[in-house]
Amino acid sequence: MGSEQVLDVAVRRHVFDSELPFQAVLDGIFGGISQPDIESLFRKLGASTSYEQFSGLVRQAQGSAGLMRFWQLDLDTALARDPQARDKAGRRLVRLIAGNPVTMGEMTRHVADAGSYAPVTILIQEMPDGGTRVAYDSVASEIAPYGDGDASAVAERLDGEVLGLLRQVTGTT
Repeated sequence: MGSEQVLDVAVRRHVFDSELPFQAVLDGIFGGISQPDIESLFRKLGASTSYEQFSGLVRQAQGSAGLMRFWQLDLDTALARDPQARDKAGRRLVRLIAGNPVTMGEMTRHVADAGSYAPVTILIQEMPDGGTRVAYDSVASEIAPYGDGDASAVAERLDGEVLGLLRQVTGTT
């Protein structure tokens, strides 16, 4: 017989408001997050024969913030077709899903549920005034309820890399 647990997870969301235009912020994020051919990379990773080879392939593919883009969702496409959201149409809203297989492995080695929070999500929104808002949920806050110091240390390092990049590209100090 199965069971169900419910955990309350308090998430620490970082929101950056920038006067910079959307495309400048998005381009800046991609300056730190690589955009490899993910299917090709994952085939190579799957064919790797050692952890050293696997982690070397990841290092070659990652951006300066230690991440690579896994997926990009252009959420504004749905808004443009929603008659109740016409006032939002024309503004960009992008969700980036980015990660690093080595970092994810380091976290899930300690807390398997960390796989629910890594890869990370970065939400980039074009604001009506021409500026940009970027939101990021801290992985360390998401895995805190599990109480594992080793996984938390990896998550804090990951958060530091992502937040450093987001502060830089939004002009936030």
